[in-house]
Amino acid sequence: MDRPASTRQLKVAREVQRDLSEIIRSKGMAAFEGSMVTVSEVRISPDLSIAKVFVSIFPSERASRVMALLEENKRTLRGELGRLVASQLRIVPELDFHLDTSLDYAEHIEELLKK
Repeated sequence: MDRPASTRQLKVAREVQRDLSEIIRSKGMAAFEGSMVTVSEVRISPDLSIAKVFVSIFPSERASRVMALLEENKRTLRGELGRLVASQLRIVPELDFHLDTSLDYAEHIEELLKK
């Protein structure tokens, strides 16, 4: 069972989420084949070395391709993040991307309730 995140982890996670969101937004939808990519949550490991980044992708049909693009560009994204957080963090966390399916799940539940 995971222990609760420390205040420092939560602050770093918020900062990484904000900065990564801005980096992705600045690249535009064209960089992600016309998909809208949103960083919905970031969880940081206790030693601040790994950032688990949850992204939601619209339309969800392109999710697998967009996830592949994020994986391919992981080093570039981490480099850009490093430039933004260099003054606050000693090490820039490794980025570990995960698809956030909570919106799809909520949509599915809504469809079921309509029936």
